[in-house]
Amino acid sequence: MERIGGEVKRELSRHGSAGAMTELVAAWPEAVGETVAANAWPARLSRDGTLHVHAASSTWAFELQQLESEISARLREAVPQAAPPRIRFAPGVLPELPAPAAEDVRKPPPEPTLEQAREARELAAAIASEDLRKSVEKAARMSLASAADGRSAC
Repeated sequence: MERIGGEVKRELSRHGSAGAMTELVAAWPEAVGETVAANAWPARLSRDGTLHVHAASSTWAFELQQLESEISARLREAVPQAAPPRIRFAPGVLPELPAPAAEDVRKPPPEPTLEQAREARELAAAIASEDLRKSVEKAARMSLASAADGRSAC
């Protein structure tokens, strides 16, 4: 009995090299830059070697089509063996962006210490309006805790 892997490879080879698409997708973000990569992504290679790229909108597709020769040149530099002869841009589905890295996630605001809470209460004590005094005290607590944590309160 023949292994299925050989059959799958044979069938895929009828549709062009899967390796070329893999290389193009890997090189795409660096070749086109972060902004373009967030708004356009390689979708498929056609039989004639044309790279079809999905864009976030028809406006992006139009603008990028105007830059086809520049993008092609960058891809030829990045992956000379897999660079497509032509690129076509059209509106389409883009992959979801990855979740932000752990260092990009905002930390929760720091909790004020008892000393910072006392200082905030003293700063707001002279305010006659109770509502205003409570608001100022809360803002002062947050500001003092943030400053001690090395962060801006804004």
